[in-house]
Amino acid sequence: MACEPAVLVLDEPTSDLDPRGRREFKAMLRTLPATKLIATHDLELAVELCARTIILDHGQIIADGRTVELLSDEKLMLAHGLERPHILHHLHPH
Repeated sequence: MACEPAVLVLDEPTSDLDPRGRREFKAMLRTLPATKLIATHDLELAVELCARTIILDHGQIIADGRTVELLSDEKLMLAHGLERPHILHHLHPH
């Protein structure tokens, strides 16, 4: 972080964090101007921080688009072993 990278690549960055650490980490990420590429199953994190999402299943790109739009598609999510993030039930109830 001290070198101010233009691109930050993260793999499951919240997997071992407690709720406080998760909140602090998300707040820190919001302040960074770097492009962020995040591989995660934490779909709440994706909704909160990512404008664009690419959904992969067995190494294949299944969908690429606006995060809220893709992750709100319950049929798409279930077909690929995922669930619509809880946060979207409040933002976009279906």
